[in-house]
Formats: sequence, structure tokens, C-alpha cells
Amino acid sequence: MPAIIEVKYFNSFVLRKTVNSSDTPVWNGCNGTAYPIGSPSIPDPAVTSNKNWSIEEARIRGGYNNVSNGYGVKAYIVESEPNASYRINSLIYSGIFNSRTGINDTNVFSVGADITKSVDPANGSIQKLYAEDTNLIIFQENKISRALIDKDAIYSAEGNATITTGPNVIGQVQAYGGNFGISRNPESFAVYGYRKYFTDKDRNAVLRLSVDGITEISNYGMTDFFRDELSTLDNNQGLTGKAQGMWDIYNKNYTLSLQPAGTSGSYKTLSFDEQPLGWTSFYTYKPTMGTSLKNNFYTFHNGAIYKHYDPNAKRNEFYEVISDSSVKFVFNPNVSMPKVFKTINYEGSNGWEVNAFESDFTGIGSPQTPLSNTQDKTTLVYSYNQGAYDNYGNQYPATLIPPINYAGFVRKENKYKANLINNSPATAGEIVWGAAMTGIKGYFATVTVSTDSVTDYGGEKELFAVSSDYVESSY
Repeated sequence: MPAIIEVKYFNSFVLRKTVNSSDTPVWNGCNGTAYPIGSPSIPDPAVTSNKNWSIEEARIRGGYNNVSNGYGVKAYIVESEPNASYRINSLIYSGIFNSRTGINDTNVFSVGADITKSVDPANGSIQKLYAEDTNLIIFQENKISRALIDKDAIYSAEGNATITTGPNVIGQVQAYGGNFGISRNPESFAVYGYRKYFTDKDRNAVLRLSVDGITEISNYGMTDFFRDELSTLDNNQGLTGKAQGMWDIYNKNYTLSLQPAGTSGSYKTLSFDEQPLGWTSFYTYKPTMGTSLKNNFYTFHNGAIYKHYDPNAKRNEFYEVISDSSVKFVFNPNVSMPKVFKTINYEGSNGWEVNAFESDFTGIGSPQTPLSNTQDKTTLVYSYNQGAYDNYGNQYPATLIPPINYAGFVRKENKYKANLINNSPATAGEIVWGAAMTGIKGYFATVTVSTDSVTDYGGEKELFAVSSDYVESSY
């Protein structure tokens, strides 16, 4: 049997068996039974085992009372409870790293030094750390705090703090005002300058941390939306959803993608703008994550990286899929007055069409199960190019022979106008309905305009204002 003798740790020998082809037993088939050649009976599995084995020997030649090797210096640590423990509310730091002197103690965690710092465990686990200047911002599930780095705060009898240097790497921990945290979504964190953005799913809030403290930016017209979306981010089967936060340096926006668990097709991606202090747009893309680098905004999807706002890309082309832009309005110019909306007008680029112009629901029942629906709707209002045709039946983009007619928007003084043709079903009590009449009746109307698919598709589109001419409806 071949063997190898090795020296290990300079204080013992290791005798190790090595299995090779000569150690493999040869089996002989006889009457359907397999035995090793020369074996009179069924072999003992313990004898014929081919597993490797090794013996560590501390004495020369392995003899009784023979000369033994020196054991050398050994360290012994006695622990009363050797089980691992998870301190979800504590911080620990290593030794220093100095590139000038070559000192690298980043792998040194001396138990004899005070190298730990704990925060209140009642506020949950630490989810995110962010170093800002000489402070360390600690994001717990239910609280946001700030720890001083290489300094401490000494408070006077009046409560005024005096910052002093000290030997502590992590000094005094000071909590920010407000009972907000980052829940369990550290991926929602994004930073630009002195502004930090993140979500608090447990409180249905989107927050901004700045020099003035914590601000609930989800209150800027989106309270109901985030209450519904964040509360359903996790499902009842224990799956955790995702709230991916990103800073779009190109548009200076905080972009947030809410991706519920277990529903791959359901997600909401939207952005917050500091200038109007509001959530300005929804997007149709679902990023895995995103980041900004040198004035460019990048997102990742299915293992690929995509650059946004590329001048060579088509409009609304996200992850090689092109979609139309759409804007939804609510028209209610004279509250509590029944109206008839006669026209739809807008100022902007050519290429916008009206997908929906609907009045408020005034029937009996509900919009889902109406019993008597008196809601008025309009037909599709084509864009200026899309609705162009001539007397010979030619339509855009074919060559049109004057005179040219328009089935949708017409342009007057660079303003686009169109009549609203009623497309509502027959309703009891009305004398005329449908295309036989114009105008949309109701207290208010919900309007959706979008880009068409024929007018310089992929080019830039601008929309400055949308309005409607209306008159008071008869009682």
C-alpha cells in the first residue's frame, strides 16, 4: 500500500493513504454474484473500503515512549457559550489602514479593545450605513441616527453640544427627529449632494433626509398612491417585494421603482423632482438597479446595462421596447356647474392624439356594474397628421392631393383644435345620442392624450397646455 509522509505545522507527522488504480479491487462475476478475485466469501465492506485515510503522529517512528516533537506555542480561548450570536443593532470596526506607512490592520479585530457601538435594539436592525463628511448615518428599520466619527459631543447644563476629539472611532449617536426608518428596503436609498432619499414601507412613506431633517415627500400629492403600493409590496406568502431607488443625475430626479413580490408584471416606476416639489412622471421600464456616473444615468435589466437619454435612441425606448407617451388630465373649470365640453385644444408639437375624453359617472350602480350608465365618452381624436386625408381616399403618410381634410385636430395659429364627437351608448331619456350629437356632458371630464405612431415616431414631442371650450348645460 503506497503512503506519503508529510510534515505538518512543524510539530507532527501526517501519514496519509493515497488511493490509486492498484488499490482498486477486481471483481469477478460468478452465478450472478460479484466477489473479489480470490475471496472465498462475501467481502467485508470495512476491509475492502477504498476511502482515503490519514493518521497524525507526534512521535518519531510512532514508537511507545519515543522522542516527540515540540508542540510549540498554542493559544487557548475559553468561552462559556461558544455559539454564534447575531447582534443586529451593533457596529464593529477593525484596525486602521495607512497607505503611506503600509500599515494595514483592516483584518484585525482585537477583543481587548473597545471596537463596538450599539444603537437602541427597540428600533430594529441596522439596514444601511452612509458616511457623510465626519458623520456616520445609521438607518435602522424604525429610526434614523447619526454617529460622530473620531469625535464626541459634550453637553452643557443648558443642553448645548460641544464637539471634542476623542479616541473613539464611533462616537456619540444622535437620533434624527421623527419616527421614521428605512424598514427592510435598503435598496431604496439614493443620495445626491446633501439629500438622501429612501422609503419606509412600514409607514407607507417616501422620505428625504437633508440639512433640515426628515421630510415626507410622499405627501406631495401622492399619499394615497404610496399608501396602497407600499402596503402591498410584500405578499401573504412571505415573499419580499423591492423598492429600488436611484438618482437620475441627468434630470436631477429621484427615481423609485416599486416591484411587488410574486407579480412580475405589476410594477410602478416614477420620479420625484425637487423644483416643482412633486412626482412628475411615470415610466414603463422595470430596472434591476440604477446609478449615475459622470452626468449620465444608467439602469440594469436582465444582466445588461442601458444608458438613458441617449440622443441616438428613439423616444420612450426602454430596454429595446418602444412605447407611447401619455398624459392624463382632469377638466373641471367651473366646479358644481353641469357643463357640455365642446372642443379639445392644445399647444405643443404635432403628433398628439386624444385616446379618451370621459365625463364623470352619473349612472345608477357603479362603473364596474352599471345599471343605467349616463357617462359620456368621445371617439378617438386623431392627431394632425394621423387624421389627414384627401378627396381621393388617400391618407397620411401617402401623398395627398389638395384639398386636404382633417378627421381630428386642425391647426390654427399654431394651436391644435378638434370638436368632440359623442360616442356614448343610447341612454333612456335622451332624444339624440352617439355620433348624432357633439360635446361631452358632465360636471368634470377625464382626458388622456398620447403620442401617435405615425408622426416622426421617435422624435421629440412637447406639450405646453391642454384646454377645452364648454358651455353650461341645460337643467
